[in-house]
Amino acid sequence: MKIKTVYQCTSCGYQSPKWAGKCPDCGEWNTLAETAQVRGSTKAAKAAPKQPVSRLSEVETGSDQRLLTGIAEFDRVMGGGIVRDSVTIITSPPGGGKSTLSLMAASALAKQGFRVLYASGEESDSQIKNRADRILDTIAENIWIVADTSMDNGLDAIREIDPDLIILDSIQTFSLAEFLPSRAGNPTQTMECASALVAQAKNKSRPRAVLMIGQMNKSDEIAGLRALEHLVDAVLVLEGEGADELRCLVATKNRFGSTGEMGFFTMTEAGLASIENPSAYFVTKRERGDSVSGSAIAVLKEGSRPVIAEIESLVSPSFTPYPSRISETMKKDTMNTLISILEQRGGIKLYDKNVVIKTTGGLYLKEQAANLAVLMSIASSVYDKPIPSDWAFLADVGLTGELKRVPSVESRIKELDRMGFKQVFIPAGGMRELHLENIRVVEAKFLSQLLNHVFGKKGNG
Repeated sequence: MKIKTVYQCTSCGYQSPKWAGKCPDCGEWNTLAETAQVRGSTKAAKAAPKQPVSRLSEVETGSDQRLLTGIAEFDRVMGGGIVRDSVTIITSPPGGGKSTLSLMAASALAKQGFRVLYASGEESDSQIKNRADRILDTIAENIWIVADTSMDNGLDAIREIDPDLIILDSIQTFSLAEFLPSRAGNPTQTMECASALVAQAKNKSRPRAVLMIGQMNKSDEIAGLRALEHLVDAVLVLEGEGADELRCLVATKNRFGSTGEMGFFTMTEAGLASIENPSAYFVTKRERGDSVSGSAIAVLKEGSRPVIAEIESLVSPSFTPYPSRISETMKKDTMNTLISILEQRGGIKLYDKNVVIKTTGGLYLKEQAANLAVLMSIASSVYDKPIPSDWAFLADVGLTGELKRVPSVESRIKELDRMGFKQVFIPAGGMRELHLENIRVVEAKFLSQLLNHVFGKKGNG
């Protein structure tokens, strides 16, 4: 066998026989890395075995194609459990909890009688055991671990143990002897190791579920080639910093479920705990009559379900020529736009005021449905007048001061009704007729009308 050296782009995978500062394919600079490739003998390689051709209508699917872990939020994001012949990659920033979540899923399936192989190229077997002792109440007998960076040894372990679930922690730490001297983490090694696992998962005679843990780079993307995301069936991103209690599991790709589905967890000493009722978690529980100024309620759509969120604002005098605009829960440009609307259309002058916005629980505001609630929370802080804690606001606000309809308004109102809210404000003509038990729907056309209704203050339009 012969070894030749090529230069491969770490961004797009383009290969070149010589080094260049700029990738000719994707145009990125300084991405061509030296890669050793093994050339086969002069004899023609054997053709791959021919796969039978089947009619789509004749393909059989069983009702037991998913493995339910019992971790409610994880199963939700996966679309109802792990598909038996699927490959899933989980990524997060360092310390995000991806290894913890994978070990919890392994334990849950092992207790149901499934065989699990946990292969780690980052931790020793004793380190894995220490984590298991900390987060698991009992350790099932049918969980096997292999602490090795050799994918060849990992494949041997798969053949020996015959697991139903394979967990690889992490894909960037493993290498195949066939592609040496390319080191682990090299694009070639990463893709070939992943391809070997895909072949194990898609084996028709013995389908297996595979969970691969992927490291995240400084750009908050999976380290290595983007082609890795195309190879797998599902990509899960576990959002949340190491110091934060809240963790959000988001499906950025899912061939067997809804893309964009989100699950919520809290990081505890005993591992990740599912937040099965987020609407209660992201709202401060107050007794009737305990309303405080600067707080307003919105309903966000996180995946397929509505989540009630509390938005808090603090407005204070500024003693500098440039007042502060602080928010870790929404884009700064969006915040500045909303403040401009409130000044011009709501008649509230904030040019000499500091404005701070946050959400209870640290939930990020990604959609426009929260814009009206943000404005009302700021107005509440300016006037120092509380909004009743059982009122909610559900609308976008245009530059003209008009209230705009948001998607899925009916399901959001039903969630408010379920949680016992008494009143919700929406744009005029913003919904069809619904049967509601507790809540009263109030329609308004302009921001100024709403400010007058809630605070008794007239705006400019």
